[in-house]
Amino acid sequence: MISIALCTYNGAQYLQEQLDSIANQTRLPDELVICDDRSQDNTFEIISNFSSKAPFPVLVSLNEKNLGSTKNFEKAIGLCSGDIIFLSDQDDVWEPLKLEYIEKVFSTSSNVGAVFTDAEVVDENLKPLGYRLWQSIGFNEKKQNHFIQGKFIEVLLKRNFITGSTMAFRSEFKELFFPIPDIWVHDGWIALLIAFTSDLYLISKPLIKYRQHSMQQVGAGDEPLNLREKVSKKIDQLVNLDTNYYGFKSDCTRYMLAYEHLVNSHSFSIKKDKLQLLKSRATHFCIRSNFPVNKAKRIPIIIKELFNMNYHCYSNGISSAVGDLLRSNTKAR
Repeated sequence: MISIALCTYNGAQYLQEQLDSIANQTRLPDELVICDDRSQDNTFEIISNFSSKAPFPVLVSLNEKNLGSTKNFEKAIGLCSGDIIFLSDQDDVWEPLKLEYIEKVFSTSSNVGAVFTDAEVVDENLKPLGYRLWQSIGFNEKKQNHFIQGKFIEVLLKRNFITGSTMAFRSEFKELFFPIPDIWVHDGWIALLIAFTSDLYLISKPLIKYRQHSMQQVGAGDEPLNLREKVSKKIDQLVNLDTNYYGFKSDCTRYMLAYEHLVNSHSFSIKKDKLQLLKSRATHFCIRSNFPVNKAKRIPIIIKELFNMNYHCYSNGISSAVGDLLRSNTKAR
């Protein structure tokens, strides 16, 4: 049984196209769960009209108060009764074969806990922008091969490359990742925790049109840079260290929370040999968020992090180390 968890908030401009694309799937869902986060436009009217005509059951829930994206998805997922749960944003368009294609992956392998795909990046009018989602976020062939080889955790601990609107997972894992902390974006939390219990499967075929527009909460990255542009960007980052300072303290908190959550999860078989990697990831950013003001005193700490390969595994290698040494502002924002 397939469920789709769709969250809406003032999504009237693009919602109908997404709903139509769900209704046009070659394998229709067994239910669509829609949680609206107190929209002020005519989103609910669109939902009501669709639900009265949809060729499958539609469960609509209106939040009593605004929950925000993460908690709204948590609620929608919790209301799903299917064995496989697909996540859906309100502004994309799905390819007709998406449900059928992904369901076959789950049917083929019981070891797969979650599946995600690439996406075609399009503008607000669904015109292709000439690149795909994975290109824009740096999920290159090398990282994809690491995934295929089973190094899901290692890749995700450097950066989350799994976008919720391209993901589906087995509903049994709800018990593992609930509750979803507010400090996390739902898709990153779900993907990371499932990776510690089962296999993740990637599909390089773009199965959704990932719409870019001014009102979206999270979008794709920029158009992929050429070599010259990449070098220029690196130089600019080093020249403007203070203005580009990253909130390392937030990363420290988020990943330490994930570590503690998994340590205390007793209902699932956790890949305990990988837990130290998660703790090292959290500790690395705790260290980066608490460097001494005195730059000379940072040197032995930075050298140790380099020697332990933490800069390479969890940050951007030598460039991150140089940035930490030269940066004058040491307080995480």
